[in-house]
Amino acid sequence: MSAVTKEQVQERVVEALASFGPDAADIAPESTFEELDIDSLDLVELAQIVEDEYGVVLKGEDMKELKTVGEAVDLITERAN
Repeated sequence: MSAVTKEQVQERVVEALASFGPDAADIAPESTFEELDIDSLDLVELAQIVEDEYGVVLKGEDMKELKTVGEAVDLITERAN
């Protein structure tokens, strides 16, 4: 499998988060999940998408540590490569 780029991960994360409600245009790396009104169930769903697409397992503890979209993208990119 080829290396996953940060841009690919960010695009997919934004797409997934937008499906939970917020407008994709409002989702930036510095956006917090709280600002976007993303709740813990949405994050569980995001973790499932990430696992399905990139084979990266995000545990509950990982998700609790993540506050911004950028932090999630960085963690996923790091673990996918």
